[in-house]
Amino acid sequence: MSSPSIPPPLLLLRASTSAPLSVNWRKRAARASVAAAALAGDGGCAGSGMEQLRQGKASSSPVQEKPVMSNIGKSTNILWHDCPIGQPERQKLLGQKGCVIWITGLSGSGKSTVACALSRELHCRGHHTYVLDGDNLRHGLNRDLSFKAEDRTENIRRVGEVAKLFADAGTICIASLISPYRRDRDACRALVPDSRFIEVFMDLPLEICEARDPKGLYKLARTGKIKGFTGVDDPYESPVNSEALVPDGV
Repeated sequence: MSSPSIPPPLLLLRASTSAPLSVNWRKRAARASVAAAALAGDGGCAGSGMEQLRQGKASSSPVQEKPVMSNIGKSTNILWHDCPIGQPERQKLLGQKGCVIWITGLSGSGKSTVACALSRELHCRGHHTYVLDGDNLRHGLNRDLSFKAEDRTENIRRVGEVAKLFADAGTICIASLISPYRRDRDACRALVPDSRFIEVFMDLPLEICEARDPKGLYKLARTGKIKGFTGVDDPYESPVNSEALVPDGV
């Protein structure tokens, strides 16, 4: 049986990945970018690969600047790598601006309900969104974290970093978490500059949230079966300058 014909762009891409190791890596990267542009209809960027190749040749002199390495936290000798396609280009492609909508409030205040309703409404209007739900994330990314204060801080830090990446990708990221500590929410805000962090406070009194108790968690906390539950034996620090406030919850 004869093998199916392969479109020229795919041949170019395959050639770029199977070239001998002696071929300059910049040439392979340039051919790959040209092939990818052809596959995607290039969007007016067909010449960028060749331009990068020319720049690569120009910078291939024997004298090169030594890369500046960084030590961040427990990670040492790491290097930030910039790519030519950044947030402005991604936002232009999507026709929207990436941002983080951070919904905070007590358990039972309606955070997830509002997050999903907002995502659905924006989707129907042609916007690209993604919801980061606190419980959902603890099924995977944050499954190794407890509800102790230090783990809650790490939980919010991780979600903040993920939300930052979504916003950088041009997506409207809707984060729905209790996030009880003000300093942790402020740290997430600092990750997303240029007023692209929108804090929404679900301002529902504790007694109403407890009366709802959709997951039965307040009852467990009151009987001592859950320790460190927000609003019962762990504090919730209300926002002082949130961009939006939903009174009486949902």
